[in-house]
Parts: sequence; structure tokens; C-alpha cells
Amino acid sequence: MKSPLDSLSLEIKACRICRNAPRYGVPLTNEPNPVCVLSPVARIVICGQAPGIRVHDTGLPFNDPSGVRLRDWLGVDRETFYDPGKFAIVPMGFCFPGYDAHGSDLPPRRECRETWHDQVFLSMPQVELILAIGQYAQAYHLGTRRRSSVTETVSNWREYFERDSTPSILPLPHPSWRNSSWLKTNPWFAQDVLPLLKEKVRILTL
Repeated sequence: MKSPLDSLSLEIKACRICRNAPRYGVPLTNEPNPVCVLSPVARIVICGQAPGIRVHDTGLPFNDPSGVRLRDWLGVDRETFYDPGKFAIVPMGFCFPGYDAHGSDLPPRRECRETWHDQVFLSMPQVELILAIGQYAQAYHLGTRRRSSVTETVSNWREYFERDSTPSILPLPHPSWRNSSWLKTNPWFAQDVLPLLKEKVRILTL
């Protein structure tokens, strides 16, 4: 007999709202391939933006250079990262949203958040740490506590991470290699945030 979380995962995998009954904008141009990892035991949830084309093609989250950098930030190897007993992975959009006129990824579809996200997080009460990567995840998980930019939100990480509440939330920039200049301009991130992140991940994945 399937658990409620297993049933929810299957419902998400079968979702075709953005293609067949979109609420916002044009229908999804590519075949939907929802990518997320739900878990009844993982104490950490990684919440990014939406799958890129490589993740869409393989069905494996963060199966790209961004994933290499993210795993370095977390201090974990590939096997640990893809262990659903260690990490759940819930992007703001489950499917690759397509490209804009300039060849950049479109924002995550709003239908995902409205349809699935509240259900998903209510179904995983064991979560102790949410890693909110980028502006869309930070908008959902921090709400009105989010600052006016990703840089300002991440630079005030203690305000969210050190709150006496569960789960705690740690806002992060996107690990895309396009953000290499951001990391150079903001050395405090590597100096102050990453050591603490690695230690927290080590504790929560024991």
C-alpha cells in the first residue's frame, strides 16, 4: 500500500497542468517532466528555481555544473546528495519552463507553487532545514521577511537561519557558474556561510 507521500509524488509526476490547462501565459512548449524528490525522513530540503534543460532530459535534479558547485557548498558527494534519506529536493517549478527570447530560462511556472507546494511541505513535517536558493524560493519560503534583492536577503541570512523555529531557512544564491562574479564580490559568503552550512548538513545527514 502506498503512503500518502508516495501518492503525492505520483500525482506530481503525472501533472500536466501547464501544458493542458495553464492558468498563466501560454502552455508549456516542451513535454512536461516534473522533477522533484520527496522524502518522509530527510531533514533537509533543497529548494531551487526550476529544472534546466539537462535536468529535464535526464530527470535527475541538479545534474549539471550547478549541482557540482552546490554539492561542494554542502560538503557532500554525489551519492549522499541523491540519497532521499538525506535530502528532499523541491524546486519552485517542477518542469523545465522553456526559454525566453534571449535564450535564458523562463521563471518557474506559478501553477506548480499554487497546486503542489503547500501540500508537499505539509507532508514532510520532519524537515529541519530549508535551503532557499534564489529569489523565487526565497519569496515562497520567507514571504514578507525577504529583502529587496537576493544579495540583501542572503547577507541577512542570520535573521532566518538563527531564528528559534523549525524548520530554519537558509537563503542561498544560485550555484550557477554565472554567479562566479557574485561570489568574488561577496567573499563573506564563502567565509561565513559555507562553513556553517557544511557543519549543519553534516549533523542533519548523520
